[in-house]
Amino acid sequence: MIYRSGAARPIYPSMSSPPSHLDAGSIESLPPPGLVEKISLERYIAPTRPSLIGLSRAELAEALTAIGVPAAQHKMRVQQLWQWLYVRGARHFDEMTSMSKELRAQLHAHYTLARPEVAAEQTSVDGTRKWLLRLPGGQAGGRPHEIECVYIPEPDRGTLCLSSQIGCTLSCSFCHTGTQRLVRNLTPGEIVGQIMVARDRLGDWPSPAGARAPEAASKGSGVRLVSNIVMMGMGEPLYNFEAVRDALIIAADGEGIAISKRRITLSTSGVVPNIPRTGKEIGCMLAVSLHAAHNVLRDELVPLNRKYPIEQLLQTCREYPALSNARRITFEYVMLKGVNDSAADAKALVQLLKGIPAKINLIPFNPWPGTSYECSDWDQIESFSEIVFNAGYASPVRTPRGRDILAACGQLKSATEKLSARERLALRAMAFTD
Repeated sequence: MIYRSGAARPIYPSMSSPPSHLDAGSIESLPPPGLVEKISLERYIAPTRPSLIGLSRAELAEALTAIGVPAAQHKMRVQQLWQWLYVRGARHFDEMTSMSKELRAQLHAHYTLARPEVAAEQTSVDGTRKWLLRLPGGQAGGRPHEIECVYIPEPDRGTLCLSSQIGCTLSCSFCHTGTQRLVRNLTPGEIVGQIMVARDRLGDWPSPAGARAPEAASKGSGVRLVSNIVMMGMGEPLYNFEAVRDALIIAADGEGIAISKRRITLSTSGVVPNIPRTGKEIGCMLAVSLHAAHNVLRDELVPLNRKYPIEQLLQTCREYPALSNARRITFEYVMLKGVNDSAADAKALVQLLKGIPAKINLIPFNPWPGTSYECSDWDQIESFSEIVFNAGYASPVRTPRGRDILAACGQLKSATEKLSARERLALRAMAFTD
């Protein structure tokens, strides 16, 4: 595994030895002191016939120019393509009946409407769905890579959790995805493609491009199953900023997928330089993966903190564009038994966030095979939540979803790095432990 240097601050600057909850295996999995970021092992190589999924309107016009479509037709043709792609969910050019057969044949000869390939689908006992999606490798004849995408149905919404990288740049010690290598960043098309796959599998397109699935029909005509997006899957979105931005702009476009920016949330571990850009260039809701109220502990849990410490991170949050009580920042805080869940931790957290319009999302730790962390006891989580709530902050406790299929927060890890049979048995036991 390759890492990039960060600020040369030790992992445990005020401790003579690592915290007791870390065993030898856990210590070995952490990056060396001062090294916080992995470097991509591969770069994306475009296929001979690229997909039109994920292209902006300007890029679609360029694609039309490349096959000889006159500039005078670009506005009309781009709008037709946009409607067929993102309103109808077309999977084949033959479906685009508002265009001539000749133009459809030209498009087919040079481009595709390909989404990521579904390699596997799992459904949790709670209705959560996880798709293992296969993407091409970066070398000719090389093995394909895999990412995960999760759909979480709830009575009033359907949330789609998207990945931004194959693997992850970071190595947060409590996160399963962080134990993977960083293979490469995803393209805008591969990010938007996850939305397309989910809507395909859920039957979430209007006819005639796709018949609705039973769950769509049961909600009534016109009801969208994918209503919310969270960039909380595999990867650190702000280390793939341009691709994530371009994909989310497409997702929010009112003439296409049309998911409100208020229903799109990007979660970051604290890549400070790109947080202001997120507000200005994307305009979505922001979530910050915080997990600790002081630098010593956060250096351990979120090693990126050594590069961008809490004080710098929170000052950037205070200056987030359009921040208000109506557009609060969500601070995510995973509850780790005996690590960050004391009453003193709760009070320190409240003091730290003073003056920031915020919601504090408490996340019961979701176990994964090989981790040395444990989830806080439920009574402890409730006590922690009460302190935060009494200080004036909403402090919902996120209900774990999809634990039995490794789809819960912090559990995503592609099948490229397969679990042993013993690990799977351990996972199943953990998933059904109350």
